[in-house]
Amino acid sequence: MSRKLIINCDDFGQSTALNQAIMHLLEEGKVSSATIMAVAPGFEEAAAWSVRRQRANIGLHLTLTSEFERLRWASLTGDTSLHDERGYQHKTVREFEQKARTGAVLKELDAQYERVRKAGLVISHIDNHMGSLYGMETGRSLLPQMFWKASCWKLPARFFRYIYAEDPLLSSLSGIERPVARASALADALGVPIPDYLLSHPFGLQAGETYDSFKQSILDKLYSLPTGVSETYFHPGKENSWMSRHIPNYEKRVWEFHLLFDDDFAYAMQDARVELVNYRYVQEHLRRPRIRSGLRLVRELVKK
Repeated sequence: MSRKLIINCDDFGQSTALNQAIMHLLEEGKVSSATIMAVAPGFEEAAAWSVRRQRANIGLHLTLTSEFERLRWASLTGDTSLHDERGYQHKTVREFEQKARTGAVLKELDAQYERVRKAGLVISHIDNHMGSLYGMETGRSLLPQMFWKASCWKLPARFFRYIYAEDPLLSSLSGIERPVARASALADALGVPIPDYLLSHPFGLQAGETYDSFKQSILDKLYSLPTGVSETYFHPGKENSWMSRHIPNYEKRVWEFHLLFDDDFAYAMQDARVELVNYRYVQEHLRRPRIRSGLRLVRELVKK
């Protein structure tokens, strides 16, 4: 079985600096897709470009948190349970999990979907900013609700069927196997296609990390990629003095932008025989028959 990789650019629409980087990567075919933030300050710029260029590989980055002190955004629906005392979305996933009402979350997901759709984008898939719907902080998972929406919208979703043993984040989480199996079974029950694996890398700068060491770590992953369809995500950004001063670890975003244009990266993709695919491939080849038994119970669960 061949090794296929989705490279998704998260945070499209966050800011002009990220928009410029992601547009460049999409234009040059260096990445599979990008997911857009309907609530962020750069949304209109990103959406207008995507529609004008007739991009068919833009997904929806469901955004329920606003993590930066100097670059904030609010929800579209304005529900107080989705906001902090300053009227912005919660800074941390823990705050979101503890305070957001489930009904308010569902309305916000619908509002974000509708804003992207009404802007004229053809949405290719959905994923989730900062994993706020995964229940990784307090155990309050809203994955059933996310999969339910993906099913209603007839879209693939970012999740994973298997845990890659060499992934630095997911493989380190104790007891993750059972909830992953349950979540992937739920995706199947709702007819939501998902990739086989999700590959992560540290978001922030690591101690002693340089561009070269970061690049080598990513190249190593290409050569050890599991068979099947994997997704990995980047947060590329163009060099920008304001962002460098105010956004933590912004230097890493610039590295990610340069890496995806690096000749060594292109060579490794070819040498390791890794095929770049997008979520259309997931939609067409990884869809499993919807499991009718128990579907009524699933509907009741996600509507609570």
